[in-house]
Amino acid sequence: MAHNAAIFGPETAQITSWERAFFRDADPLGFILFARNIETPDQLRRLTADLRENVGRNAPILIDQEGGRVQRMRSPHWREYPPALDQMQRARDPMRAHWIRNRLIAAELYDVGIDVNCAPLADLVEDQTHPVLRNRLYGDDIDTVIAAARICADAHLAGGVLPVLKHIPGYGRAHVDSHKALPVMDFPLDALEARDFAPFRALSDIAMGMTAHMVVSAIDPDSPATTSPAMMRYIRDKIGFDGLIMTDDLSMEALSGTVAERATAAIRAGCDIILHCNGNAAEIEAVADAAGRMTPQAVVRADRALSQRKTPTNIDIPELEAELATLLG
Repeated sequence: MAHNAAIFGPETAQITSWERAFFRDADPLGFILFARNIETPDQLRRLTADLRENVGRNAPILIDQEGGRVQRMRSPHWREYPPALDQMQRARDPMRAHWIRNRLIAAELYDVGIDVNCAPLADLVEDQTHPVLRNRLYGDDIDTVIAAARICADAHLAGGVLPVLKHIPGYGRAHVDSHKALPVMDFPLDALEARDFAPFRALSDIAMGMTAHMVVSAIDPDSPATTSPAMMRYIRDKIGFDGLIMTDDLSMEALSGTVAERATAAIRAGCDIILHCNGNAAEIEAVADAAGRMTPQAVVRADRALSQRKTPTNIDIPELEAELATLLG
């Protein structure tokens, strides 16, 4: 079914009366939650159930729960995790620790009705990687990052949670924060293909992905990847990613124009789904109108991704917690 080609962030910890009416009529593909939406496990279960009941289906509900600075669910109700790069550098067996961490994250998400996590990150650590991104990453060599991203994705799938590969086509060289300004990757294409894009090619079978708001000058010097038809064709044809592509948050300052103009440009460029996160009602209305209904190709990709949702495999949580503590010393 062709839902509205958007994922929206509700404003508060409960659905407002305006959201109840608007989301029911607009029928967005899904929802994304932030700290403002989260109080307790019981409240969160009610919210996820209410969002799905409101649209009358098992809509995907997303979150950014990477660990480190980027975790919306925090103590005292949920575990706190160190930044991913710190854990990779500290752990006695980094890949085993990485699997346990992400399997426990998936268990926490599934328990409260969240079934999509915006992870793994396949960007590479560089000397100039911006601090807002750097310690969220998994390493500075291609093979390590591919292996760790695959482990993260597999751990989530085993826990009944779908992974979202980000930030396509690779944001590690950026030395500015795309929340605040537009990064420009002014490097030769062969260098980017050999390094930055390589993890995304290797992980192109992951069913959902997220764009990076950045200019790749060698492919399109005028538009960020999210709104660039040339870059989106490159992601599909050269990197080989045929999953459901959502934008990074449309509210970020790397993009120019109104939110409606940004949404229109992203859909025209070839993004399947608009991600709008700030909960602003006027912007939500504008984005829903600009995004329109999902294209037939987007429907196929979404159905393929959502078909991977499954009941989690059984795990012994206390045993995994103890093993992770041992691995981290």
